[in-house]
Amino acid sequence: MTRFWLRGRRGRRVTLVGGLSPDSAGHPALRKASRRVLCAWLSVMIAGAAAGCTGSPGSTGQGRAVTASSPSPVFFSRALPDAQVGRQLTWFLRAVANLPWSQQEIKAHFDSGFLAQASPDQLNSFLEQAPAPSGASLTGVLWQDPARDPVRLKAVADFDGVPLVVIISVDGAGLISGLLLTPYQPPPTRWVQIDQELAALASDSSLLAARVSPGGSCTPVHQVAASTARPLASMFKLFVLGALAHQLAAGQVSWTQELTVTDAVKSPGSGALQDVPDGTRVPVQQTAAKMIAVSDNTAADMLMSLVGRSAVEAQDRQWSDHAALNVPFLTAREGLLMKILDYPALANQYLSLAPDRRAAFLASSVDPLPFSQAQVQNLSQAWTAPRDIDTIEYFASPDDICRAFAGLQQLAAQPRLAPLGSVLSTNDGGIGLDPAQWPTVWFKGGSEPGVLTLGYLATNNEGQTFAVVAMLSDPYGIIPSSAMTELPAIVQGAFGLVR
Repeated sequence: MTRFWLRGRRGRRVTLVGGLSPDSAGHPALRKASRRVLCAWLSVMIAGAAAGCTGSPGSTGQGRAVTASSPSPVFFSRALPDAQVGRQLTWFLRAVANLPWSQQEIKAHFDSGFLAQASPDQLNSFLEQAPAPSGASLTGVLWQDPARDPVRLKAVADFDGVPLVVIISVDGAGLISGLLLTPYQPPPTRWVQIDQELAALASDSSLLAARVSPGGSCTPVHQVAASTARPLASMFKLFVLGALAHQLAAGQVSWTQELTVTDAVKSPGSGALQDVPDGTRVPVQQTAAKMIAVSDNTAADMLMSLVGRSAVEAQDRQWSDHAALNVPFLTAREGLLMKILDYPALANQYLSLAPDRRAAFLASSVDPLPFSQAQVQNLSQAWTAPRDIDTIEYFASPDDICRAFAGLQQLAAQPRLAPLGSVLSTNDGGIGLDPAQWPTVWFKGGSEPGVLTLGYLATNNEGQTFAVVAMLSDPYGIIPSSAMTELPAIVQGAFGLVR
């Protein structure tokens, strides 16, 4: 699969292919980025606004500057390994000085899976914006694990004075199967620095770094407003997964049971199942994997339809102190349609009702609404600012999310539920923790205008488990684009401090 980070966002679908966004290669925001095209991995948000380094519409902060002289981490190595992945990265760093590449050269270095999602023209279009007229040079290898992960490595390279993190993977034939370029953001090294940088990113921010016991309890190591409920965006899918797991454990559902994609469950936003023909059958395990790894909204709604809204609400009550804020627990489709179609009239109708009348309104006035993906994408171009993130959303605190991760870890220990581990670890959210030190990393995050959330549970090589949950929200403005790189760096710094 040609992907390193496909972050779930509840709005416009963004498919990242090796760090590229095929539907955004010609996006004006990327053309403006020039030397900072490195931000393209999160460049298209719900309204098509750039999440690039120059700030998206409405953003006010630029974040801390990153330059070639930024403090360096402790590199795993200053040289690339003598292996296929190292040789491909050597070629890539040298070859970016000779763009555009011919189709013959591209096919000699990229596998068919990558090129099925990003054409040679898209690849050239993206890379031609990178500032590397003389090629790029290796600064150092951040991590590699030849024994357990011999086909992937993460390095920092200098692109004409601009430091980028490059994550590259190769397939069994040694061809590039994944390529991700992101800004190099040195992680903070002190808690006080983490607190300061977190507060600078949004008006409302929270963080929890906690040790997770074998019994499933969360003990804070460091916290900032960790008990305060914040909007979650796609992080709500952890509760759907928990409800599914309990029904799997009870034998009510099986991993191999097939679900059917229908118009009634197709949701706009992230994922791909909304684009498949009606009647497509998808096994439960694959549906769950899509819901978490690529934050597929339709997959989430298929699973909610399977287990029932009441089961998800019950799971929310078990793990969260703020479950009352999520009644009725919206499907992804319901929440998005109220924020996209006939906004704000439909949303205002919903909010004007007493909570006990809202489920009936959803069934009568929202669920039957027809939509096409093209229609939704056209309408979502106007979605450049937060829309009802304090009311039409999913809510939980970092404490709640830690309990959710811990609960899922307990469930995954049951033999029947072992696939939960692969579902939650397929996408590591681009955090780039050294796999030699952190062999197990689970991730779920979410974003929409005004909301950015990241949640991780990781177990180190000493068998200790920690959760780090970071949440940003701003109901009156856009989260600054710098948060797209700074918040993961903050989380990475927190993992460095909890060890």
